[in-house]
Amino acid sequence: MNERAKITASHLSRQAIVYLRQSSAAQVEHNRESTDRQYALAAKARELGWPNDRIIVIDEDLGLSGSGFVARSGFARLTAEVALAHVGLVLGLEVSRLARNNADWHRLIDLGGLTDTLIGDADGIYHPALFNDRLLLGLKGTMSEAELHVLRARLNGGIRNKAARGELRRGLPVGFVWGEADGEVRFHPDEAIVTAVRNVFARFAETGSARRVWLWFRSEGLTFPLQMHQNAEIRWVEASYTAIHHVLTNPVYAGAYAYGKSRQETMLDAAGARTKRVRQLPRSEWQVLIPDHHPGFIDWQTYEANQDRIAKNTRPGPHKVGGAVREGSALLQSLASCGHCGRRLHTHYRGRSSAPGYHCPGKILVEGRGVYCLNIGGIQIDEAVTRAFIAALEPAKLAATLAAAERLEADRDTSLKQWRLGVERASYEASRAERRYRAVDPDNRLVARGLEREWEESLSALEAAKAELARRERERPRVLSQEERDRLLALGPDLATVWHAATTTPRDRKELLRALLEEVIIKVERDKAAAHLTLRWKGGALNEIDLALPRSRPATIRTDEDTIALVRRLAGHYPDAVIAGILNRQGRATAYGHRFEASRVGNLRRHWDIPCFEPKAEQAGGELLTISKAAVVLGVAPSTLHRWLNDGIIPGEQLTPGAPWRIRLTDDLIARFSETAGDGFVTMHEATRKLGVSRQTVLQRVKRGELEVVHVTNGRKKGIRIKVITRQSELFDQTS
Repeated sequence: MNERAKITASHLSRQAIVYLRQSSAAQVEHNRESTDRQYALAAKARELGWPNDRIIVIDEDLGLSGSGFVARSGFARLTAEVALAHVGLVLGLEVSRLARNNADWHRLIDLGGLTDTLIGDADGIYHPALFNDRLLLGLKGTMSEAELHVLRARLNGGIRNKAARGELRRGLPVGFVWGEADGEVRFHPDEAIVTAVRNVFARFAETGSARRVWLWFRSEGLTFPLQMHQNAEIRWVEASYTAIHHVLTNPVYAGAYAYGKSRQETMLDAAGARTKRVRQLPRSEWQVLIPDHHPGFIDWQTYEANQDRIAKNTRPGPHKVGGAVREGSALLQSLASCGHCGRRLHTHYRGRSSAPGYHCPGKILVEGRGVYCLNIGGIQIDEAVTRAFIAALEPAKLAATLAAAERLEADRDTSLKQWRLGVERASYEASRAERRYRAVDPDNRLVARGLEREWEESLSALEAAKAELARRERERPRVLSQEERDRLLALGPDLATVWHAATTTPRDRKELLRALLEEVIIKVERDKAAAHLTLRWKGGALNEIDLALPRSRPATIRTDEDTIALVRRLAGHYPDAVIAGILNRQGRATAYGHRFEASRVGNLRRHWDIPCFEPKAEQAGGELLTISKAAVVLGVAPSTLHRWLNDGIIPGEQLTPGAPWRIRLTDDLIARFSETAGDGFVTMHEATRKLGVSRQTVLQRVKRGELEVVHVTNGRKKGIRIKVITRQSELFDQTS
């Protein structure tokens, strides 16, 4: 069939899309002929009958792979136009330009068959709705995907074979350069770079922590070399933790050649699109590992020991030893394990002095409650382990003292050497800037001004480096004299004095313990008040220690017995807040001398099993009421009742001094408070005049019951009324 016969008027009435794609930016930059051939397909569309206004060129996917892992906006736009039946012809230089994976390719074929869209390349024009054309398009897509697989497998096979011989040249970490021979790796010719890297391993051997190495670089103000890629210029920047950690964990620094340490994995993101991620592989899955491939800063055994030490500095897993030493005083942090269940013991600190202790994280059920299977104070445990450690170091004390004396003299030589090399580097940069300035044509002032500015900056950097070096040399500790060395040697064998010195930090003691001890197993027998320690030293030696523990004793601080008895008596009548006020008014205090509060009263009650206050239901008569409640019932002010209580007119009850007053609401008491006074009741003033006595005498007679009294609660003249008997009636009564 003539291919032009497949083009109908319906196809020509729609758009013709020319799709351009190249796999990488390097192909777009260097393979210009392929790009020009793809743009020339627009002329092919005009030759087939499409006018210029209906020819669309989609070229935004230039430099993007068609494997399906990269989002291609141009291909998505092409697929959408085909699905909407806006396209009559899709032109590409070859099928692989459209898609390198069958998922995208067959989706485009299906849409083209449904919407009557033609697909054309350099070999011809195809109609996806026709069986033969569809079969051919499917085979082309399969071959395109297979071609990509074969090319990739061929290239990867060559790369792996070369890497297996250690000859594949890839990016080297800072401190190394490639030599002239195949697979030859040399130290960097710059002595300052090599010295900086050696300082990292030297400080790690001393401190055992990547973070502490980084902090040492920061404290000394030292810079670290940085190279972004293999051919980039090395820059000296402030040391970062990532750079220090990379140096300590990269096997290249141990003289090993490694390839295939990571793997690309395909996964689906949240939107369902395929993405790639890089997963770091364990050492057992590396494709190539050649120890002793080239000279390294450390040997392979030291590298493995460093990795084990770094791994232990991280947060350990269950039942695993680990964790970097910290500032706490518990010496057996991450070394102690439970002698009952085998779990690693956790540390804790208690009391005002923050005394250390150890407990097992595993719990057992005792009487329905979870308790630790081991919980013990750490002071005696640490002292016993310290004694065993010092005794084990007895033969090596003199050698350790000599090493300490040498370290005291050369402690800062490492940092000073790096500063001296920095001065040399700054001097070279200044000389180079001067040579460049003097080599420029004096008439070319545009270039000369820039080079002069660089020369001045280099000279300023050189002066700053010299000043800093001079300052650090002035601060350098002086060399010990022979007499001072002799005194140090005399003090050195007394390791116990050094161990307990104020200048020896808990971190230093832990580092010393970790140098020899592998594990300390603690088993506690509470019924015997004893602990059994098993010290496992590095190398497999065991040492067992039996330790007597102090028996527990009752608390020496407790609340006074009379205070507890008073709280027990008041708890049935008053809530905790009221009881706290009563105790404070009586001048009582807690066991630690604090004022009572409602919460402290509640804690005291719960500790001594004292029931709390429960309000009782109201009773009909004779009920005990507080002053405020009784005042509401009687219709008077609380101050009136307080005054009557003070005057003794009405009785009241008080459980203890300072407790609230209560009065019993009887019928007789209610009768003393009425709206109006009866016959014979007069005011206090009239009563004193008729009786010829003072106010106090009248109140005393009322208190003794010799005179009747009522309180008028209604009208403008409220107050007490007293019923008196005249003198004449008293005289008649006496004569009769």
